[in-house]
This record gives sequence, structure tokens and C-alpha cells, in this order.
Amino acid sequence: MLPDATPDADGTTAPPTRERSPVERVTLRADLRAALPDATAAVVLTAAVFVFFWARMESGDSATVAVMPFMDDAGRYWMYLLSQAFGWSGLLWAWGTVMLGLLLSGPRPSRLPVSRHVLERWHRTTSLTTMALMFAHALMFAAELVRYEAQLAWAERLWAGFADTFVPGWYDSGTGRIAIPIGQGALYLAIPLGLLFYVRHRIGANAWRRLHRFVIVVYVLSVWHTLLYGTNVWYGEWPRTVLWLLQLPVAVLLLLRLLRPARRAERLGAPGRREGGSLPGWVLRAAGRVAAAAVVVGLLAVVASGHDGGRDRPAEPPASSPHAPESG
Repeated sequence: MLPDATPDADGTTAPPTRERSPVERVTLRADLRAALPDATAAVVLTAAVFVFFWARMESGDSATVAVMPFMDDAGRYWMYLLSQAFGWSGLLWAWGTVMLGLLLSGPRPSRLPVSRHVLERWHRTTSLTTMALMFAHALMFAAELVRYEAQLAWAERLWAGFADTFVPGWYDSGTGRIAIPIGQGALYLAIPLGLLFYVRHRIGANAWRRLHRFVIVVYVLSVWHTLLYGTNVWYGEWPRTVLWLLQLPVAVLLLLRLLRPARRAERLGAPGRREGGSLPGWVLRAAGRVAAAAVVVGLLAVVASGHDGGRDRPAEPPASSPHAPESG
């Protein structure tokens, strides 16, 4: 979620003026350069997560191996582990950029450790890094599928890996029939929604603002994809609980953003009145607030009860795997 227009002291949002021209001159090239430290940190974290997954596989504690016993070979399935690592760092960066976006567009804290300008730049650079990590996650998954289809000719292997990874509905095995299209939806929405910021002067600030609200959908799809397909949070253990807990601050900030919007046009007001807008718009805004509150309550209930959709780890490895490799 990229920054919105800056509200005035009374909470209204003034139209862009010449004094705000430096904001309008933000370019993709400049942000790509500014994102280098952020991207470097993401690569370092990805490497650390990769080493952690490798060590767990070598020690026999890997949840991935508990789900798919045939993958008990870190040297052979290193591309799959790297795909997992990119996916987890991508989800963490997505969490960070959404938190920054909600902080910038919602109620302003009285004190911030850095200036708003710095927060906006961090928000843009983390958005770019998130898109790169999501693509790397998908690319390494495709590379693993290409290596996996050893019986096919190279052209067929490349097509199979590409189609299973990037063509919605093509992957037809197990939970992936649902989880893979959800992940594809997150990727295919994230890239245009993130890059629209750099052409907002062409499409109009209002159009960009309306479209950019759907970034939260990208994040929801990413978390959903992880809960369904992330073998490291497949079971009802602490990693899955932590993943649910991380969603609480996002939901709370979203609720505050909806209850106390900076823009006067987004305030709930009274239906039918000028500040309340049209009745359909009022109903939509009210429904959004109710839904956000319900999500906060639901997350609290999930964490408190421990019923987070996780499965029980089997005492013995499953007799068969949904992704058993073909014998050569």
C-alpha cells in the first residue's frame, strides 16, 4: 500500500499543489536505487531461512519431509527449499510494507521515530522488494518442477514447470489445486498495483487511490496461500500460531484506518447527508468497518483457542505422497 495524499491539520486532504511537486517527481528508477539496501537485507534473510530449512531437513525435524517423505534429501531438493525461503521472506516484507501503508494512511501517531518522508520511501522500497521476492519464490518453484520432470524432453519440462507455476488452474495435484491459483492471484495483482504509483499522474490520483486499496487483497491472498500450502506451517505448531499472531496488528491498523480515515470523503457520517455520501457508498463503508472488526475478533479467537486449522503431525510418515517423484 503506497502513501496517500497528506491531510491538512483539520483532517481534510488538500489537492496537490506546486509545493508538493517533489513528491510527484518520485520515479521508479530512483526508488529501485533506494531499494538496494532493503533488497540486500531481504536476500540475507532469505539465505538465513534457507540454511534453517536445510538444517531442519538434515536433522529430521523438517515439517516438509513429514508431509512429503520422498523429499528427505536437501541436496536434491535445494531449489524447493530456496523457493520456500523466498516465499517466507516475501511474506515478511509484505507484512512490513502493509503495516507501513496502514500507518501512513490511517490515524497519525503523535510521534514517529523518523519523518513521514522517510516512512513513505521505506514503504515504496519495501513494496518493490516484496514484488521481487514473490517472483523469485515462483521462479524457484518452477525451476524445481523442471528438474522434477526428468522423464520429459527439455521443451516439455520447461512448459510443464512454467504452466504449473504461472498458468492459473494448470496445477492439478493435491492442495495445490487451490493454493497455487491463490498465490498466482497475489502475484498478478501485486505487480500492477505496486507499479501504478509511478504512473498515477497519467491515470489520475483518485483512480490510483481507488485501485491501490486492493493491495490489502494481495496480502490476504498471500497469507491464505501460505496457510494452505506452506508445509512449514502445515501442522498446528508454533510456526502456524506465530503466523496467525502477525495478522493481529495488520487487522487492528486496518480497523483504525477505517474508523478514523484521514480523508473527509471516507468518513462514515450519516447516510444520505453530504458528509455521509450516497446510501450505497455508506453501506459499503459501514460493511468494511464491520468486516474489519469481525476479523480482529476472529483472529483473537483463533489464537486464544488454538483452533487455527493446523493438522496433527503424524507419528509415522504417510504411506504415500501426493507428489511422489516418477521413477526414471
